Amino acid sequence: MPNTASTPWLHRWFRPLLGAIALLGLGLTGYLSWIKLTGQTLLCPSSGEGCQAVLNSPYATVFGVPLSVLGMAAYGVVAIATIVSQLVPALKSWTDPPLLWLTLGMATVSTYLMGVLIWDLHLFCPYCLASAIFSATLLILVLFGRTWDDLGQLISTTVIVVLITLVATLGIFAQQTPPVVASDGRMAIPTLKSRPKPKSGWEIITQSGPAEMALAEHLSRQGFKMYGAYWCPHCSEQKLLLGKQAFAKINYVECGKDGKNAQPEQCQAAGIQSFPTWELDGELYSGIQSPEALATLSDYEGNTTFKYFMPGL
Repeated sequence: MPNTASTPWLHRWFRPLLGAIALLGLGLTGYLSWIKLTGQTLLCPSSGEGCQAVLNSPYATVFGVPLSVLGMAAYGVVAIATIVSQLVPALKSWTDPPLLWLTLGMATVSTYLMGVLIWDLHLFCPYCLASAIFSATLLILVLFGRTWDDLGQLISTTVIVVLITLVATLGIFAQQTPPVVASDGRMAIPTLKSRPKPKSGWEIITQSGPAEMALAEHLSRQGFKMYGAYWCPHCSEQKLLLGKQAFAKINYVECGKDGKNAQPEQCQAAGIQSFPTWELDGELYSGIQSPEALATLSDYEGNTTFKYFMPGL
């Protein structure tokens, strides 16, 4: 029987701690996944600018799969492996090396994404920071929660896993830029990678064509309203689909409390729960609407040679 009195406390408690933190990470990423998949508004301090902008940035998906879903799967595997090895001690020697590889990968990806937040997006996201802390803590527990027989092999494994993860991560996110032109000649709207400007959000850099102008005028005559928030990336993408000149004709209601010409009370009265939302005669249409979808909703029968599209919409 091992002498528990001489066993370091971290060795005795590392599996319960590992399982608890993995479950916390599972809950966090599960919540973010639900928000991403349902289009609900993320609970966040202040205006929610950083949280929502990050969740809807190009870095929040990998080949169309929300990154939070992949994180949820990783935390789930750590939790299951930890619980199983705790219940069946004979499996500890089998589960520990994979746990090391997985937590190394998680910590490496989290470090890369924190760098993106700081140097590329220039945003603060408490959920992202919490997940990064969880990932780093899991790795520390796995590294120091047990005695590794071969220190040289541990170091070489660490270097190899980190390098492979970095190369794979850089390669994956390098493929995230959407195609510039579709087969029918339409252009993809540009990807949002900068921080929204205070009170006004991202600049509308797309230029409207005759079809967008005619559609916007029709929507205005029909009484359509668009509810949005300046810090909401999806709202900016909706504006980019219409173009600068056409959007100027849209009846737009700013719901961000500190936004330019904000009318949050009107948004509350209309029952707006997510952005963007279009409204006509009390009927709400949530989410980004393509020009084609807006044409259908409004019974528009004019020019439909729209200039822009959004990949995946």
